[in-house]
Amino acid sequence: MSTSFYKFYILALSVFISITATASDKLEHYELIVDGVAREALIYTPSNAKTELTPVVFAFHGHGGTMEHASRSFGYHVQWPESIVIYMQGLNTPGKLTDPDGKKTGWQSTMGDQGDRDLKFVDAALVNLKKDYRVDDKRVYATGHSNGGGFTYLLLAARGDRFAAFAPCAAFAVKDFNSFKPKPVLHIAGENDPLVKFTWQKMMIDKILKLNQCGEGKSWHDIDGCTLYESILKAPVVTYIHSGTHNFPSEAPAIIVKFFKENSKP
Repeated sequence: MSTSFYKFYILALSVFISITATASDKLEHYELIVDGVAREALIYTPSNAKTELTPVVFAFHGHGGTMEHASRSFGYHVQWPESIVIYMQGLNTPGKLTDPDGKKTGWQSTMGDQGDRDLKFVDAALVNLKKDYRVDDKRVYATGHSNGGGFTYLLLAARGDRFAAFAPCAAFAVKDFNSFKPKPVLHIAGENDPLVKFTWQKMMIDKILKLNQCGEGKSWHDIDGCTLYESILKAPVVTYIHSGTHNFPSEAPAIIVKFFKENSKP
């Protein structure tokens, strides 16, 4: 670990510790009826979200995950307490790589899958958030890990115009790449991922770089493993490549929030 990355990690950790007491206890249960089905989430809202333009972060757990675990492991509301953060809860879903019988929670993987129930969930949540809060349309973001990261890529394909930037982790797009739109993307990948192979993720990254018409990579904020690829379309790509496996790195939330803060719609 380099000195610069160590300083960044310690700073992120100190921020996390200092505001946990004021942010973590403000998560509220959120429920919507979508196509007759009760859909759930945990939501954090800043105190001024009804009066001031506020960014929104949609966060999606991996296959078999829960909104509660996502809120603890992702912790975006702690890293960015000025934003609305909504940790969405998936429904039982057949997995493409595991759980073919769909006994665990997850997200649709392609357009039309599961009757587009999860795309409709996001649509409904965004509409309702705009009714209740002053949502900043220029700063709406999506991020997820594993199956949640795959769904993040699906949102890029199916709802790209509604979001400012995307941050998938340990993921790739199963289909629908032809519907992708050039958007800022941060992709986090483990070189030793035994489930979503790094070679698959590298192919995904290369496709995004080509789509966004990116140039050569360079260091991003001197963070080890982070590379910035600037785009002539103003759709930069950042990659964070770590030596781990399929895990969600503890340093990822701070990196993702930093990326989101730097990218908004024109």
